[in-house]
Amino acid sequence: MELKISVKAPAKINLSLDVLRKREDGYHEVEMVMTTVDLADRIDLVHLETDQIIVDVSEGFVPNDERNLAYQAAKILKERYNINKGVSIYITKRIPVAAGLAGGSSDAAATLRGLNELWQLNLSLDELASIGTEIGSDVAFCVYGGTALATGRGEIIERIPSPPPCWVVLAKPPIGVSTAEVYGKLKVDQITHPDTKAMVKAIEEKNFTEICSLLHNVLEDVTFKAYPEVKHIKAQMERFGADGVLMSGSGPTVFGLVLKESRLNRIYNGLRGFCSNVYAVRLISQQHLDKNRTKV
Repeated sequence: MELKISVKAPAKINLSLDVLRKREDGYHEVEMVMTTVDLADRIDLVHLETDQIIVDVSEGFVPNDERNLAYQAAKILKERYNINKGVSIYITKRIPVAAGLAGGSSDAAATLRGLNELWQLNLSLDELASIGTEIGSDVAFCVYGGTALATGRGEIIERIPSPPPCWVVLAKPPIGVSTAEVYGKLKVDQITHPDTKAMVKAIEEKNFTEICSLLHNVLEDVTFKAYPEVKHIKAQMERFGADGVLMSGSGPTVFGLVLKESRLNRIYNGLRGFCSNVYAVRLISQQHLDKNRTKV
């Protein structure tokens, strides 16, 4: 048995986020187009002979107990498959916390993929994604990565081709946003819905201009009212010349799609003037993802 494995846990952005209705179970029925970007946490998994789960995180304000989604992922695998050994999980955070980028969900998904190999469980990605739905709504998508249409409460995943390659600028103000709070304030009967089918078609046709024109997130107005600085970042990113700009998830991170590298530096430097958490990364193609899925 291999004693250590390292796994990348990439962030996601929402190219389109629609909320269809409030469900009887308290969740919202959503329709989202999500894709992974090359900003990733690193998960180091070390086999332990003792029957315990130890989580350590590079950022002190991230929980290292049962509240941590990576811990929950390890616990569910241990209990379901009667694993009487343990694991030490070290999470090196690069994805900002409470940012709308699914950092915690991606950590859980990476833990599922890594432990599947470390503990030689031989589970398929579909089986791991199914387990992921018990941990959080975004975990199933993060198990697959790449690009997908997510429906239900976000756990029903239909994989689609990757968008055309481009740069992605991410900017997060120094605040955290509660997803539950944003959804709680959303008035579903008053929103303008995105054209999700058109977005999927534009991605399949690699039509970058059309993708940028169809970017839409129904949660933006709610977050903008509560946190005007998020709206300000979006306006500045548009002013600096990003081809398409949108808030990811419930925020507060805003991303800009940029085709030309010459424009990238101007946007990045302009945002760095008033926002400390700014990243310039790439979209991750499915081919790249498959090639680098497990080991870092």
